[in-house]
Amino acid sequence: MAKVGDKVPSATLMHKGADGIKPVSTDELFGPGKKVVLFAVPGAFTPTCSAKHVPSFVANFDAIKAKGVDTIACVSVNDAFVMDAWGKDQKSDGKVMMLADGNGEFAEKMGLVMDGSKFGMGKRSQRYAMIVDGGVIKTLNVEAPGAYEVSSGEAILKAL
Repeated sequence: MAKVGDKVPSATLMHKGADGIKPVSTDELFGPGKKVVLFAVPGAFTPTCSAKHVPSFVANFDAIKAKGVDTIACVSVNDAFVMDAWGKDQKSDGKVMMLADGNGEFAEKMGLVMDGSKFGMGKRSQRYAMIVDGGVIKTLNVEAPGAYEVSSGEAILKAL
C-alpha cells in the first residue's frame, strides 16, 4: 500500500470535460510545484459517496483552496461518462475534478483495491483522501471498511 513519503504512482485517469474525454496523467496532475487533494470513493452515485463525501469537498472548496491547493480531485473505478454525470449531479463543476479510473489501474498501483463483489460491484477503490505536494504523498487517510471518518473534506482541511 502507498504510504506517506511515497511518490504517487504513474497511471492514466480519464476526465470528461467540454471537449470530450481526455486522458489525465498522474505524473502531470501531481507534478512538480503542484499541491493536490485527491479523494477516492468506491463508486459514483453510491449512498455515502453522494450524501457525504463529495459534498464535504464541494462545501469546503474555498477553505481548501485558500490553503494553497491547486486542484481538488475525486477518483473512482467508474467510467468518465458516469463520473461526469455524477459531478453534475453533485454540483462539483469548477470545484472537484471528477476522474475515472475505469480499469482500476490507479487503485491497484496505490495498493488500495477493495473487493466489492458481494455487492455486485467487482474490484473498486477503498475510500481514502490524500494531500500530495510535488508528486509526494504528504497525508494519506484511508478509511476502515464501511467507515467515513478520516477522508472527509473537513478532515483534509484540518490536515492542511
